[in-house]
Amino acid sequence: MKYIVVSGGVISGIGKGVIASSTGTLLKSLGLRVTAIKIDPYLNIDAGLMSPLDHGEVFVLSDGGEVDLDLGNYERFLDVQLSRINNITTGKIYSEVIEKERRGDYLGKTVQVVPHITDAIQNWVERVAAMPVDDSGEKPDVCIIELGGTVGDIESAPFVEAMRQFQFRVGVENFCLIHVSLVPVVGSVGEQKTKPTQMSIRDLRGAGLTPDLIACRSSKPLDESVAAKISMFCHVAPEQVLAVHDVASVYHVPMLMRENGVIDFFRRRLHLDDISVPKERQLVGEEVWKKWSDLAASQERLFETTTIAVVGKYTTLHDSYISMVKALEHATLACQRKLIIKWIEATDLESEALKSDPIKFHESWQNLCSADGILVPGGFGNRGIEGMILAAKWARENNIPYLGICLGMQIAVIEFARNVCKMTNANSAEFFPDCEQPVVVYMPEISKTHMGGTMRLGVRPTLFQPGSEDSKIRKLYGGKTEIDERYRHRYEVNPTVVAEMEEHGLRFVAKDDTGDRMEIVELADHPFFVGCQFHPEYLTRPLKPCPTFLGLIKATIGEKL
Repeated sequence: MKYIVVSGGVISGIGKGVIASSTGTLLKSLGLRVTAIKIDPYLNIDAGLMSPLDHGEVFVLSDGGEVDLDLGNYERFLDVQLSRINNITTGKIYSEVIEKERRGDYLGKTVQVVPHITDAIQNWVERVAAMPVDDSGEKPDVCIIELGGTVGDIESAPFVEAMRQFQFRVGVENFCLIHVSLVPVVGSVGEQKTKPTQMSIRDLRGAGLTPDLIACRSSKPLDESVAAKISMFCHVAPEQVLAVHDVASVYHVPMLMRENGVIDFFRRRLHLDDISVPKERQLVGEEVWKKWSDLAASQERLFETTTIAVVGKYTTLHDSYISMVKALEHATLACQRKLIIKWIEATDLESEALKSDPIKFHESWQNLCSADGILVPGGFGNRGIEGMILAAKWARENNIPYLGICLGMQIAVIEFARNVCKMTNANSAEFFPDCEQPVVVYMPEISKTHMGGTMRLGVRPTLFQPGSEDSKIRKLYGGKTEIDERYRHRYEVNPTVVAEMEEHGLRFVAKDDTGDRMEIVELADHPFFVGCQFHPEYLTRPLKPCPTFLGLIKATIGEKL
C-alpha cells in the first residue's frame, strides 16, 4: 500500500482538497485503485451539527455519514463510494480511545496522546486503506490522506505526530508528503513572496516531516526565480516545487499537475511501476483521462449561457452549496452551456427587506425575474422561508423552470397549498409547531432529544408510483421504477394533505418503500416544476450529471424532456 499525505500551511482553505483529489485522478489514469481519507482536527464527532456558514457544506455519504465537503470532492473526482470512517476527527479518535480505556484495554497504563492517540490514528488509517472502494472487492493500491487545518495548529499536532511515526511504520518508499502552501502576490508590481512558504516548511520539518512536493498556490503562474528561491531555502530539488496557480476551473488542476511532471515523480518516489496493474484497468484509466481532458477543454469553448437563481439561506458562503454548484456545472457542461449563478439571499425577497434595504430588495427581485431557472436548496430554520415561498410562487405562475431540493420541495408544497389549494395558513411544523394547517410535519421515528446523527440519512429507495409513466422527472431517470438517492432531513410532507393537493394538480410521483413518505413532487402543466426530498447533488459526477439537475438545465434552454 502506498500512502500520500497532503498537508497545508500559511492559511486554511488553500485548496488541499482539490490537490488531493487531483492527485487521485492522476493515479487513477494509470489504472491504480485509489481511496481517500480526510482528517479534521476538530472535536466534533462529525460535521452534522456544524453551521454551513461556519464550515461549509455538510456532505452526506451513502452509509449516512455526515462529513466534510472534501469527501464530496474525492467521490466526484475519483468516482468512488466512501464511508463515514473515511472522515477522521479528533472527536472520533478520542471517543475510541476513551471507550477502550473504560473497557480496560489499557489496564494498568497511563493513557496519553503519545502513544495511545497517535497509535489509534495510525490504526484507523490502515484500517480504512484496506477497505475496497468499489464492487470488485479489491483493496486500493494508493491511499491519499488530507490533513486538515494548517501545520503548527495546536489541534493538528497529534495527527502530525501520528504521520511522523507512520512514515517509518509503512516504510519511506511507501510514504510521500505533499505540502500545499500559499505564495501571496503583494505590492503594486505584483511581487510573489516566498517567506510564508519558507516559514511553513520550517514548521513542518520541526514536526519531523519532510515534504516530497511543495505545491505552491498563487493567483498567477510561479516565476522561475521564485520557484528557484523556494527550492533553495526549503531544501528540495527544483522538480519538487510544484506551481499550482489559479485556473479556469478545478477540472484543469489535474492537467496542470500532470504537465508539471507529477506522475513521473510519483513513479520514481513510490516505485509505482512495481505495482501490478491489469491491462484492462490501464485502458480504463487512459479512457477516463481522455474524457477528463475533453471535459476541461470543452468548458473553455462554451459561449452560450444559462442563468440559475439560487435562493438560499447561506449564500454569503458559496461553499455551503458546493455539491449543488458542481451538479449545476456538470449539467450545464452536458448541455454545452456556461453556467451563471445569481446568488439570492432569501430574506432579501421579503417585504421587510424593502424597508431595511430597498436597493438590495429590488436587485434580488431583478435577479430572480431575469433568471432562466430557479433553484431552492436545503436548509434549516425559519429565516428566509417567506422569500423562498415567493420565489416558488414566481416560478410556478410564470412557467419558470424550478427545482426544489429537500427544504426546497417542502417550500413548493407550502406555496401550492396556500395559493392554489387556498389553505391560507399552511406552513411547516419546523417553523411553527402549532400552525393550524401543517403541510410539513416532523417524522415520527426521529429523535427529539438528540440532534447528532438522528436525521433520516444516507441512501434510501425511492419508488415511482403507478401512473407516473409520463412524468418528466421519471423519464430523466430512464423510466426506472425505483432509484436510490441520499437523504438528510427531519421533516416530511404531511401525508394527510396529499390527496387534496393532487386534486388541484400537484403530483406526488414518487414515494418511499412504505408508500407513506412523499419523495418527489411535480407539476404536470409546467415546463419543469420539480421538488425532491433527497439530495441528488451528492451523487453528481463530472462525466455523469444528476438527472434532476439535467432536467432543470434542459428546461431552461427549451429542450424537450
